Amino acid sequence: MRVALVRELGGPEVLVPAEMPDPVAGPGKVVIDVSHVDTIFVETQIRSGAFSDYFPVRPPYVPGGGIAGTVRTIGEGVDAGWAGRRVIASVGFTGGYAEQAATTADHLVPVPDGLGLREAAALAHDGVTAAALMQAIAPGPGERVLILGASGGMGTLLVQLTHAAGAHVVAVARGDRKTALVKELGADDVVDGAEAGWVEQARAALEAAGGPADAVLDGVGGAMGAAAFTLTADGGRFSAHGAATGGFAPIDPQEAARRGITLRGIADVQLTDAEYVRLAGHALGEAAAGRLRPVIGHVYPLEQAAEAHTAIEERSLLGKVLLSARGQG
Repeated sequence: MRVALVRELGGPEVLVPAEMPDPVAGPGKVVIDVSHVDTIFVETQIRSGAFSDYFPVRPPYVPGGGIAGTVRTIGEGVDAGWAGRRVIASVGFTGGYAEQAATTADHLVPVPDGLGLREAAALAHDGVTAAALMQAIAPGPGERVLILGASGGMGTLLVQLTHAAGAHVVAVARGDRKTALVKELGADDVVDGAEAGWVEQARAALEAAGGPADAVLDGVGGAMGAAAFTLTADGGRFSAHGAATGGFAPIDPQEAARRGITLRGIADVQLTDAEYVRLAGHALGEAAAGRLRPVIGHVYPLEQAAEAHTAIEERSLLGKVLLSARGQG
């Protein structure tokens, strides 16, 4: 089968097409004919070696954890009803950038009728994490919510979900195309994070809506995340789940405690298999019903995985970047 292989740690150019043996469905496992593969920023960081202390992945390896496709074969002990079904699955952090992938049957989530595999793949990671964040932060009607990185794969979902919860959404994105997109998705106020005065603009938008942010969803990290913390109301909630700038927001836990701010990080949305299946099923159901729209910026064929990683690192596209294991589209 065709795969995209990281031959050594480094830049996107180390991600190359290769051939590997087809996987076999062992006991309790299935093999999936992969249609589309989710790609996320952390995969580019693992490939570069930046997160080697957190992810014990050594080259050569096949990246990718979130896939959508059709169950090809089933192993001993697997319910025969899975055969031929359209599914998404989380296969960990390796093995997804391939024409076929093996995973345990309890990782499978059925894709509802009427939802395409491409759209389902776009929810395999971000849809689940966004649902978990909404569960943890629980924005309510009339609350003010500040969202950083609002035009990314997960940010676009959080804008929609927070708007649907009745909150007043102040979204931060970069550039005219991205700010226009998040406005279209339901943001009440949009701030261009590329402008030097974005913090004061966000503060003014929040104050006009009634006060500081009751909740901040930080998908960017670094200095921007730290600046957003200053816009959080005493007694509010701050989720530092993003590190697109290379690191999570450096928040002083003692200051947060003094102000009564509840801090949450990426560790708070690490899910058990059962939680993943439940939240993924919810996200897919919302998308199938038309209440949640994954924004897909571009789909690259598997052979162009390096170009996909470059686009993610350059932040040149709106929404999600996917790979197609069955050609372009």
